[in-house]
Amino acid sequence: MLGLSAVFLFGLFCFAHANCTNPAVRREWRTLSTDERANWISAVQCLSELPHDPALTPYVNPDDIVSVNASGSYYDDIVYMHMDLNHIIHFTGLFLPFHRWYVQMYENALTEKCGFNGTSPYWNWAADASDVYGSTMFQDFDPVSGLGGWGNLSDDAQVPNGAFSDFKLSYPSYHTLRRNFTLQPYIGLDPTLFTNPYEDANATFTQSEVDKMVNGFVGDYKGFQVYMEGFEGAHGSVHEILGGDLGGTCPNTAPANCTPGPTFSANEPIFWMHHAMVDKVWYDWQTANSANAGIFYGGSVQMIDNATIYAEYPNGGPPMLSLDSVMHADGMFEESTVGDVINTTAGILCYIYE
Repeated sequence: MLGLSAVFLFGLFCFAHANCTNPAVRREWRTLSTDERANWISAVQCLSELPHDPALTPYVNPDDIVSVNASGSYYDDIVYMHMDLNHIIHFTGLFLPFHRWYVQMYENALTEKCGFNGTSPYWNWAADASDVYGSTMFQDFDPVSGLGGWGNLSDDAQVPNGAFSDFKLSYPSYHTLRRNFTLQPYIGLDPTLFTNPYEDANATFTQSEVDKMVNGFVGDYKGFQVYMEGFEGAHGSVHEILGGDLGGTCPNTAPANCTPGPTFSANEPIFWMHHAMVDKVWYDWQTANSANAGIFYGGSVQMIDNATIYAEYPNGGPPMLSLDSVMHADGMFEESTVGDVINTTAGILCYIYE
């Protein structure tokens, strides 16, 4: 049954997308049947078995990532987009719209190339915040429908069971999927940016924190984004508590100059469920108050060199972005604008959340 927020959103935005008369419904992973989980996993594995797409054309070409590996897979190509665009899609106004678009493009690829017949699932990490390590998400070891558990620390934290126990990845170097529970990931980092380094990461994505985001920041897109994406916010904390690939830690096989960070975090299939949840929280915020619907604000230049400049431009400095700003696709998909994805039942989108 759809909640009031879903009904509100459909009524408010359906007029803007005449073809969106029957929006898809995204559901939480654990509400899916075993067959539905297996269908998604099979499609993910399919993408990892398809060859590299020569259409991949890096737009940013930053000096902190490796070059394109033409022997990699199509899944690797999608990961490389995130690596290449890292500096313009994090801590800028593009964070929320880009990742909303990215998850949809990924779903489209699963459907068009690999026969997926569902919708993008999300992981409600707020429901697991009190015990992430013991979450049922990481207790399904079925080789066809299970996500597998925590990595084997004696073997570079490689996931030892479940459907992704042999999931091979090309970036930053060839390795098997890794997952490493890390409760306090911020110890030892820059204390001017990570001001509460001894805080447990799971304290930042509890249900009360989600409620604070959804019900607060009325008419304040910047404030909402900054609270979600801040250095110790829910978004980053979920990445870091899972460690391994989602946490952006370099594998043992990586070259000495490997730069840890969010670049290759899309290696982890749970990345897509995590960002669907981030998108759901944004969706819920958009529908919580009419003042939040369709608004956007942010700059195009990442400003995180120090705490002073970050405080002034926490979601990007000038030039400022607008609904007409283009989100680059590195040749992999058709480019879209922020306005194309600002509403989930408008522009190029047609979905709601359960």
